[in-house]
Amino acid sequence: MNTKRVAGWVGFFGVAAALAWLPDYLMPADEGDASVAVVAPGSSKTRGALPAAPAAGKPLVVKDLSPAGDLFAARSWKAAPVLASVTEQPVNPVPVVQAPAVPPMPFQFVGRMDDRSDLQVFLQNGEKIYVVRKGDVIDETWRIEGISDAELSLVYLPLHLSQTLSVGSAP
Repeated sequence: MNTKRVAGWVGFFGVAAALAWLPDYLMPADEGDASVAVVAPGSSKTRGALPAAPAAGKPLVVKDLSPAGDLFAARSWKAAPVLASVTEQPVNPVPVVQAPAVPPMPFQFVGRMDDRSDLQVFLQNGEKIYVVRKGDVIDETWRIEGISDAELSLVYLPLHLSQTLSVGSAP
């Protein structure tokens, strides 16, 4: 082999050894005589136990080699967005109580028959035809209160409310 090539390799390895050794030699140790404990596999009876301290009585210091912080944390120049906080209020809806109302009049005036002693009115509800007089009750929900020449007054029995129905014009 060429002597120049051998001298180059020797010089390279010498500089590499000096660079590896020089920082430990020139920098003072902050922690006294700090050394790294190396545990050979199978050398300890309990898993994770450190070897015994040296006979000099100095405790063995173990350097922390774990990286500080999260290596893969997201970084950005933008300010973090401020999220609005929402507080939910319990909703207790007050039940709306509607006043009971009379249903629409289900009857239609068909005609009337007037005897001197009795006045009868013919009412139609769907396909049913009722012949009613004053005081009659229809389907246990409507009572006839009065019959005049112009109107018929009925009372809705579940609510005791009255309604009128036109039965023609007065003569």
